[in-house]
Amino acid sequence: MMRYKVWDPFVRVFHWSVVAGFTANALFTDPEAKLHENIGLAILGLVALRIVWGVFGTRHARFSDFLPSVSASIGQLREMATGRRRIHLGHSPLGALMIYNLLGTLLVICISGYMMTTIAFFGVDWVEELHELAVTWAEISVLAHIAAVFLESRRLGVNLPKSMVTGYKEIDDDVINGRATEA
Repeated sequence: MMRYKVWDPFVRVFHWSVVAGFTANALFTDPEAKLHENIGLAILGLVALRIVWGVFGTRHARFSDFLPSVSASIGQLREMATGRRRIHLGHSPLGALMIYNLLGTLLVICISGYMMTTIAFFGVDWVEELHELAVTWAEISVLAHIAAVFLESRRLGVNLPKSMVTGYKEIDDDVINGRATEA
């Protein structure tokens, strides 16, 4: 078993801050309250910083480390269906798609939410509908993300939630990056 440093402090703080902010706004704050708006603006700022960090950050934080790929995602699905295990140090191909999905969806939520506070778009139905649709999509995506993290943790034998807390993945050397084995 080897221990690999994967997630830097910024990625981990970003992740858990967005989790807290999104959860607060989705479940606890009044959508009409200033607190809801402030949390949304904080999330927008976090996403903007994450995009910058995705260009200039550490290896596994950079978008170039997990470019979206349909063929790689299909390959991961094939591995899952056939019981083969291949662990990626950073994001897996399906994980990469989820990250891009969540970042894009959060941008839509935050921008449409901000638009609803402006004179030009206050009370405009399509802006509110876009905001609500994006929130619903984000909630579905978050549930899928959580389910996938737990299923992949079990399938691969890697505690993925723990790695997002500690920054380290503990991995059997025989299944790291490309050397797949039967599960």
